[in-house]
Amino acid sequence: MRTFIALSALITSTVALSQPQLRQYSAAIEQSNWLLSKNSPLECQLQHEIPQFGQAVFRSVASKGLNLDFELQMLRLPDSYALAEVLSVPPSWRPGEPAKAVASMQLLKQYNGELPKKTAWTLLTELEHGFSPTFYFSDWYSPYDKVVAAMNPVQFLSTYQKFNVCVSKLLPYSFDDIAFTVLSYESGGDQLTRESERRLAQIAEYLKYDPEIDFVEIQGYTDSYGGRWMNEQLSVKRAEKVKSFFVAAGLSEERVQVEGFGERRHVAPNDTAIERKKNRRVVLQLTKP
Repeated sequence: MRTFIALSALITSTVALSQPQLRQYSAAIEQSNWLLSKNSPLECQLQHEIPQFGQAVFRSVASKGLNLDFELQMLRLPDSYALAEVLSVPPSWRPGEPAKAVASMQLLKQYNGELPKKTAWTLLTELEHGFSPTFYFSDWYSPYDKVVAAMNPVQFLSTYQKFNVCVSKLLPYSFDDIAFTVLSYESGGDQLTRESERRLAQIAEYLKYDPEIDFVEIQGYTDSYGGRWMNEQLSVKRAEKVKSFFVAAGLSEERVQVEGFGERRHVAPNDTAIERKKNRRVVLQLTKP
């Protein structure tokens, strides 16, 4: 009988030991801080510190379409592949309400966790309702521990409103959209077409907010009407005029290179007006470090 009791106690103890220990990370009410860390027409970033764990970051950037991504930045990065369960946990003042399963997040070795647009918006909506998006995963460094990291919705709403205003003011194009640009010209001069004037205005707007433009290459071309020497001079004149635009926008002359190729390197025959219009162009190539 004593042997049975001892064996039962050992089994109970072993089962108890096999239950994972929870390491919980979350900002206390007085610690909860939401920060609009980037606020420009190029990028909006909303972040929340999770003490001793890392931070949660929502990010939207200038683009043709609405975009959002989420990154769980961890002080101690994963040491192996795993999955984190993402739940939306109700506040304590709503007892009995179950947590919502939102998604599973892949955790890759030595990388932060990321979630796509739709899930990121879901997390923001849950925070707006007072819920706590929470991440559960097994610890890579301890076989006995499970990690729980949560966002605290306290102080969220006022900063979230600022984030939404920022997103509404993002430029509807990105660096990739303007990095390679072809400008077209009216016949016989250095006057841009209306469409190209609008395009150059977009580039001017972008340059106001991005100080990282490192180099601009400008190549001028013409159609084959007129003499070869005249066309080469016209192509240089077109390119130099665009260079003046970039210098006026704040780039040093040393960072803007100009070449004129005249009627060489045409991209279409010169037999019709439509084809000749394709050849009357300046090609811009912007680079960043």
